[in-house]
Amino acid sequence: MIKARLFQEGLSHYRSGDFFESHESWEDLWSDYYLKDRKFVQGLIQLSVSFVHLGNGNMNGAKSLLNKSKEKFQLFSGVHRKINIKLLLEQIETIRIAYDECESISDFDWGLVPSLE
Repeated sequence: MIKARLFQEGLSHYRSGDFFESHESWEDLWSDYYLKDRKFVQGLIQLSVSFVHLGNGNMNGAKSLLNKSKEKFQLFSGVHRKINIKLLLEQIETIRIAYDECESISDFDWGLVPSLE
C-alpha cells in the first residue's frame, strides 16, 4: 500500500537524520491522502522541518515548528503508529528547553532528537 510505504519511507529518512527527505515523504502522504490521523502526520512534518530549520541556522523557524508539532501530538495518546506519544512529548519539551538555552546553533545536542520509537 502506498500510504504505508510513504510513512515508512519518511520514518527511515527521519531516523537516518535526513529530516528534509522525511518531511517530503510525509508531506506526500499528508497531502495526497485523507488520513484519520492527518494531524499526527502533520506533526511529524513540522517536527522534521524544525530540525531542517535548525540545521540551516533558523532558530526562530525551528522553535515555531517544534511548538506547532507539539500541539498536533497533544491530540493523541498512548502509542500511535508505534510511536510512544507521552515519551515524544517529553522529548519535545526537552528540545524546546535546549533551543532556548542555545547561544548558537552549534550548541545544540543532536542526540536529543527523538528516535520516534
